[in-house]
Amino acid sequence: MTENRRSHVHRYLIAAYFIEVGLVLLLVPWSGFWDRNYFAQAMPAAAVVLRNPAFRGAVSGLGVVSLAAGIADLVSLVVPRRQ
Repeated sequence: MTENRRSHVHRYLIAAYFIEVGLVLLLVPWSGFWDRNYFAQAMPAAAVVLRNPAFRGAVSGLGVVSLAAGIADLVSLVVPRRQ
């Protein structure tokens, strides 16, 4: 495989990773899975923080940033540049 092609495959994988992480961080804090995690059950102090809507929103905000970075990287690979 040529070096240029390997670089493109690497960038596609990174974009896919950022998109996947972004979707997980965006959706999971608002699902029932978030309330039933180990830390929320083992440590009551952590449960208070984890169930706080502001904390969930902050985690979802990180998901939006990661999702946007992945989409921007993917668009830069797919859409040709003007020269």
